[in-house]
This record gives sequence, structure tokens and C-alpha cells, in this order.
Amino acid sequence: MWDTTPALARFDAIIPAGGTLPEPFAAHAGVRNKALIAFNGRTMLSNTLEALRESGDVRNTILVTDDEVRHHPDAASATILPAGRSAPANILSALRHLSQSPDRAERVLVVTSDLPYLTGPILKDFIDRCPADKDFCVPLVTAEEYEARFPGSTSSYVKLTDGRWTIGGTYLVHTEAFEKALPHIERAFEQRKSTLGMVKLLGPSFAIRFLTKRLSVADVLGKVQGIIGASGYPVKGAAAELAFDIDDETDYDYALKQIETHG
Repeated sequence: MWDTTPALARFDAIIPAGGTLPEPFAAHAGVRNKALIAFNGRTMLSNTLEALRESGDVRNTILVTDDEVRHHPDAASATILPAGRSAPANILSALRHLSQSPDRAERVLVVTSDLPYLTGPILKDFIDRCPADKDFCVPLVTAEEYEARFPGSTSSYVKLTDGRWTIGGTYLVHTEAFEKALPHIERAFEQRKSTLGMVKLLGPSFAIRFLTKRLSVADVLGKVQGIIGASGYPVKGAAAELAFDIDDETDYDYALKQIETHG
């Protein structure tokens, strides 16, 4: 049943959680799906769902995932859809499901299931920084902010004229803009682990400017907006916790050690 009470929250949320862990990480974690990784006494999925509830901004949550997660008790509070070929396709599937709601929101919150330090206040702070008139809002975290919060950890940065940046795993998106931009988003998703691959998608002259370190955040934003035909907004100053995701054993072991050390 849909929760349509406007006073309760502003957005619906989507958790794309269809990815499986590679070996030997799956054996190390004891599960195949990232969402079920145990961290700080609970699954990552449980932590993500609690953060969404605590933010006070989320009504309905759509979880797009596989059978391993579908049958887990922690998934009981979400509406579950079967995972498809890619994370962007999974998000689109959830958007189409949400379109059946009698009170569909124009924008939805997309949250990955691999953010171990996600909390309700962190999520709300990000949402409150997002302008209402932008189609895509994405958290940007500087290398200095990230390394101050997670000293000794690893991350991938994009070096621009105005700093080194990494992107967080939480997005506020306009539903219609996402559907229109899906082909571009899927191509970018395929290159998400390759900085050079991402730049090549933006054209040769842009790639040259990137390689010669002559691009700023504003330059990248303008180019992306022109390609997808939608407005974007880089949310600077968002919490570094939005950018720490568990991609491999190194990330997982770092997070476990930090919990043991700092609680």
C-alpha cells in the first residue's frame, strides 16, 4: 500500500541492490550480495533502510534486488522488485513502479546499499542542500574532506583545476529527466570505474582538456548538462560518509577496523 501522507515526507526512495560480490570477497563476507554484508552488528541493507526512515524525508522505499536479499528479513519493510541488467535499468524499473502511485513525487532519492556510515542526519543534510529546481543533485566530496574523515583509506578522485573530487552514492533525481537521460547514464555506468573512460564519453576535445588539467567542476557540469539535456547540481560540503562505499575486501576490512578502533 502506498504511503501518500504529504506531512510525513517529501520523497520516495530507490535502493538498487542487484550487484553480486566477486570471489574471494563473497567468501570473506559470507554473502553474495553487498546489501547483506554484516557491519557493526547489522546488514548494510538494515542500516540503509534505517537511515532513510530517520531522515524524515522518505515515504515509500523500493528495493530492486535478487532473491538472496528478497527473502532476507531485513528487506521486509521495502517494496521489492526483481533486479535487471544494470543499476540504471533497476532504477528505471523502480521509477515506473512508483509512477503507479496516486501521489507520485516529481523527484526520488536514489541510495546505494554499500554505504556503511550512512545515517538519517547525514541523508537529511544532503537532501536539504539540494535545490528544488535541479534535475540531478549529486554529492561531491573533496580529497581533503574524505581523507580527514577516513585517513589511510583509498578512493578514486578526479583531479580538476578547483580540486580533487570524489562522488557520493546518494542522488536526488527528477523522474522524467532520468528516463530521458537513461541511454547516457547507462554508458556512464559502464565506465564508472574508469576516469579516462568517463572523459572519453564527453568527446576528444574535452578529454584533452582533462588530460592537461584544464577542467573545473563547472566545466564538467556544463558539458554533462548539454549531453543529457537536464540540469545538474554538485552538492559540495556534503558529508564524506556519502562517498565511502564498500567495493572490495580492502574497503570492508578498513571499515571493520575503524569500528573496532573508534566504535
